[in-house]
Amino acid sequence: MERASSRGEGRHTAQLSIAVALGVLALKWGAYLLTGSVALYSDALESVINVAAALAAWWALRIAALPADEGHPYGHTKAEYLSAVAEGVLIVLAALGILREALPALLAPQPVSLPPLGLALSVAATLINGGWALRLLREGRQLGSPALLADGQHLLSDVVTSAGVLLGIGLALVTGWHFLDPLLAAAVALHILWNGGQLVAGSVGGLMDAGVDAPTQAHICELVRGHGGGALEIHDLKTRSAGRLTFIEFHLVVPAQMTVEAAHGICDRLEDALAAELGGVRVTIHVEPQQEAKAERGGESGEAAIWLGPG
Repeated sequence: MERASSRGEGRHTAQLSIAVALGVLALKWGAYLLTGSVALYSDALESVINVAAALAAWWALRIAALPADEGHPYGHTKAEYLSAVAEGVLIVLAALGILREALPALLAPQPVSLPPLGLALSVAATLINGGWALRLLREGRQLGSPALLADGQHLLSDVVTSAGVLLGIGLALVTGWHFLDPLLAAAVALHILWNGGQLVAGSVGGLMDAGVDAPTQAHICELVRGHGGGALEIHDLKTRSAGRLTFIEFHLVVPAQMTVEAAHGICDRLEDALAAELGGVRVTIHVEPQQEAKAERGGESGEAAIWLGPG
């Protein structure tokens, strides 16, 4: 089960993200006003999306923390995927807005300037975003939070594009090729568009009950083999993720003469091992007698069955 402290920690981080996003937006908008750069405009516009994304992540974490109820017996953790999908859509819209500004400027490039204050504001905003993105990614992995991970990935992408924007403006000033400024803005837009599409695709997979990744699936099988002593086989292993929770279910085949108490003891041992190793899991085990086994005794485990009994 999830710890309340972990859920509270995630919400606190999301609240701080809102403040950080607002601060970075002010810095980037100031840099744009000082320079008139289309590329810096595109960077500032993405920061508007960062604010909206931080608000969406905070809302999703509040909903996800609600306990299971009669209408939602599996909890509310999938709300985090809704936040990630919304963030992806907002990113796509921002990219389209940047392209709308960049294409006319590319056809009629205008000189840009990069005063020291504008440069300092842009660099400061990029450094703040970079540090906060690393924190979001670290806590997102620790808490298993799709909302925090999506926010961190977006901010990290923002850092990369900001660095590219500054490079483009610098090259435009050094070479006198003013078209580099809107060209970099268009490149930023395409990068943002790709990032938004990836976020939407990954989050939709969670909403569609996609199974865990191959390494996690293999780890689950190893844990079952290591802690399933006394049972004969498991089959029909299924997994799905819902936010920071992982649901695992399978059929456990035991000797026909085994008592209910003994079979229940094996189930408890397996559930405890999976929870200790993976954290945030809900395990459902259906116990069956020996005649329901799918793998041949002594044979290799098939794709749908893992033999646990003596070889």
